Amino acid sequence: MSRPANVRYLAGTAPTGAVLLLGRTEDVLVCGRPPGEEPGTELADAGLRAHVLAAPGGDPAVVGAGQAAAQGAETLAVEEHHLTVARHHALASVAPGVRLTDLGQGVEQLRLVKDEEEISCLRIAAEIADQALGELLESILVGRTERHLALELERRLVDHGADGPAFATSVGTGPNSGRGGHRPTDRRVEEGDFLSVCLGSCYRGYRSEIGRTFVIGTSPADWQIELYDLVFAAQRAGREALTPGAACRDVDRAARHVLDAAGYADGLPPRTGHGVGLEIDEDPQLAPAAMGKLDACVPVTVEPGVHLPGRGGVRIDDTLVVRCEADGGPELLTITTKELLAL
Repeated sequence: MSRPANVRYLAGTAPTGAVLLLGRTEDVLVCGRPPGEEPGTELADAGLRAHVLAAPGGDPAVVGAGQAAAQGAETLAVEEHHLTVARHHALASVAPGVRLTDLGQGVEQLRLVKDEEEISCLRIAAEIADQALGELLESILVGRTERHLALELERRLVDHGADGPAFATSVGTGPNSGRGGHRPTDRRVEEGDFLSVCLGSCYRGYRSEIGRTFVIGTSPADWQIELYDLVFAAQRAGREALTPGAACRDVDRAARHVLDAAGYADGLPPRTGHGVGLEIDEDPQLAPAAMGKLDACVPVTVEPGVHLPGRGGVRIDDTLVVRCEADGGPELLTITTKELLAL
């Protein structure tokens, strides 16, 4: 295993560049630095042997393949979707008698359903993001740039105990609001703007995501209220569709139908949400062509949005855990109010 999130899932830690070799007689974490020594990493799981490279600059994957050959392995499964072509060739050259096969998405499938310890980390990550966002809303926003607000949010995440941001924080004002993945600019917040914020926290490797839209200054305009209420209704429909056994495409359809019926079929985001965990964008995908069904204890985002070119838009984004009705239905992890606030 070479994909960092997969190494972290199975080994309990993932130093930079580390690989995990599951061998015939023992499992070995091959890494450039001892686990726990690198900032932001933890100790490996008890009983797992760590092989630290003797010289800097080596490739742990190549060393791991050589160890597999030395153990007499005839076949070595690798994560081809993560390896570069050059790295794959290097593995083949160091272990010419070993047949390389593709492990595929085997570990990613194991990661889909989270245990309660993982969900606890996600819950704390969500709480940290809620705290950072709530504090920002209490400050003066008019005149500040998107870039400044994004940097402040990321600082507040760390102040509250996050490893760091789960992804690049997005802040959009005025005509930039409501755009998915908007990269903050030097545009300043103005009276009457929509302000959309999307941020996430990483805690012990697990990532949350929250997105909210606000109005700056006085009471919102009629068109802003109408658009916000529409996206809120779509997001609620998506959240209510999160039940064990529900088809992923049906969750997307539930949210998308609300926006389609209001005449916003064109230009909608390609998906309504996605899984979260050790990566911010995991399976399952909540999209029109998505395959598969939801299981209990699978955390996902529900994040519909509408952007009107030149005017701005609305995005509302929550992280939830799929739960059965007997357990209270979907568990909402991000709890910052979804009321349309005038700041």
